[in-house]
This record gives sequence, C-alpha cells and structure tokens, in this order.
Amino acid sequence: MKIEDKIVASVISGLKALYGQEVPEKMVQIQKTKKEFEGHLTLVVFPFLKMSRKGPEQTAQEIGEYLKANEPAVATFNVIKGFLNLTIASATWIQLLNEIQADEQYGLVKATETSPLVMIEYSSPNTNKPLHLGHVRNNLLGNALANIVAANGNKVVKTNIVNDRGIHICKSMLAWKKYGNGETPETSGKKGDHLVGDYYVSFDKHYKAEVKELMAGYTAQGMNDEEAKAKAEAASPLMQEAREMLVKWEAGDPEVRGLWEMMNNWVYAGFDETYKKMGVSFDKIYYESNTYLE
Repeated sequence: MKIEDKIVASVISGLKALYGQEVPEKMVQIQKTKKEFEGHLTLVVFPFLKMSRKGPEQTAQEIGEYLKANEPAVATFNVIKGFLNLTIASATWIQLLNEIQADEQYGLVKATETSPLVMIEYSSPNTNKPLHLGHVRNNLLGNALANIVAANGNKVVKTNIVNDRGIHICKSMLAWKKYGNGETPETSGKKGDHLVGDYYVSFDKHYKAEVKELMAGYTAQGMNDEEAKAKAEAASPLMQEAREMLVKWEAGDPEVRGLWEMMNNWVYAGFDETYKKMGVSFDKIYYESNTYLE
C-alpha cells in the first residue's frame, strides 16, 4: 500500500475516533510538504473544522497526536495554522523500498494489442573494427530508452543497422589478404572484431608509408607538399587495390564475397560477446549490404 493511502486510511479512522464522523476519502487532502517546512506529507485540516468545532491549530494538533499514537508510518508532526505536517518514519520508507525491490514488475505497464509501436535504433557499428567508447554510450542509452519506453506500455522493436560494406570494410579485407598469412580468431586468440580491426590499422600503416614514399618522389620533381600529397594519395597502388576490391564486391565476385562473409562473421561473433557483457540485445538487425542499393 502507498504511504499516502495508509495516511488517508488512518486519518479517516482518526476522525471517527475523535469526532464520531465518517468521511469519504476524497475529503482527505494529502499533499507534499512545502520545502520550507519540516515533514514529508501535509494534511489540510480546514475541511474538518465543522466536525471538530475547534480552531484549525487545535484540530490539527488532535489529529496529529492520534496519528502519531496509532499510525506507525508517522514518526512526528508539526502544525502550521490549518496544515498538519507529517514526518514519515524511516522504517516505513525501508519497508516500501523492500516491497518495490521484491516486485520485479513494480511500476511496469504491460503492452496490449492497441499499444503504440515504437522502433528504437542503436549501436550501428562498422564491421571493420571493434565497438569503441561511442558505441558503449550509444548502446547503453539506446537499451535504457527501450526499457523505459517498454515499461510505459509501448510495444518496442530494438533495431541495429550494421554498416557492413564500403571502402573501409575492403581496407581490412585487403590487409588481411596481403599480410594475414591465414590468421584467424582461433589461431590468434583474439576476438574477431579486434582481429579485423588490427588489419584495418595495418592497411592504414602501409598506406601512409606508401604515400610518404610517393610524396618524396613528387617533391623531388618540384611539387609542393600539398600537391605531392594529393597526387600520392591518388596514385597509391594499395588504395587502388582497395577500390578495385570494392568494385568486385559490388559485382558479386565469389572470392571477394567469400572473404567478406568470413571476416564479417568474425566481427559479429566479437560484437555478440560485447553485447552480452553489456546486457543489450536487438529484436531486428538490418545490414547496409542488403539496403544500400535502395
């Protein structure tokens, strides 16, 4: 039972005991005590003056004394004119919190067939590297929001849109193909998303070294640094190979698609492990590879 309901019931009993009068619940006005006064809940005494035939302060004093003697939830009270300020006993708060803790469904509203349908999308990773701190924030906020919306009686679909295609994915694939020597999560002892992320870094390392070497040749020909860098990046054989791999992927090349599926599956296994640790889940996962042509 809510604390307010207990107080209302005790006030009704008190009015009958003190003044021999039965009163309806709607006549008992309980409100939060104003912050400048001591107490948690305040009873408005003015409606009871006709039955008490006494002034507001004396009526409030009598009701307060009755509650303190007969209602365990009331620890102390004070009277301010026609207002009875009640301080709730600590044990009552503890009892309430224990009841809430014991009720797994406390405060939840169950969805029905007519409840609004809400889609909440979060995580949205790329499959060329592990989840990072931004994804942690995104996942925890998204999952918390989904729980809150569901707890308010909505039907919720938790959705994850995965960016699983594009040049950044091909960079990891190409680096593994060139420098991986058949390494797998099992042979390396690494989570799949971390392993693939390592090859994304490896691509960048080799690409920067290649650009630096090309720039040196262009600057020797008299180009300034900005021109040399732009020309070197455009001429990079490694980047050209990554672009060619992306074109083959878009054309459905079996070898490229096979490599893509293998490495993405490594990443998904790593993601799933992280999601499980974080306690987040999804009802529906969409993949950009299935939707990008739309």
